[in-house]
Amino acid sequence: MAENQENESANEAAAKPESGSRANRSQKVGTVASDKMQNTVVVRVDRLVRHRKYRRYVRRTSKFMAHDELGATIGDKVRIVETRPLSARKRWRVIEIVQKAAK
Repeated sequence: MAENQENESANEAAAKPESGSRANRSQKVGTVASDKMQNTVVVRVDRLVRHRKYRRYVRRTSKFMAHDELGATIGDKVRIVETRPLSARKRWRVIEIVQKAAK
């Protein structure tokens, strides 16, 4: 009986987030469009949006400037995550190179 209570309290502690934890940060996957800056890449993220009148899917593109310490090059598929503002336009960070560009 005491063992069950200890296990339940351990499971509850594991399930509850810490008081200092933060919410999940937004992640996006896109293609590197430019790598001409130092430690910064421009990532192009495509998404499909349904046209309200014609009900067809239209491709919309957004560009994000992301901090890159992994050395991504043009054409690489990367995963970026939201972070604190690093400069005037840079609020994303490259966390993973999903697929290297074919050379």
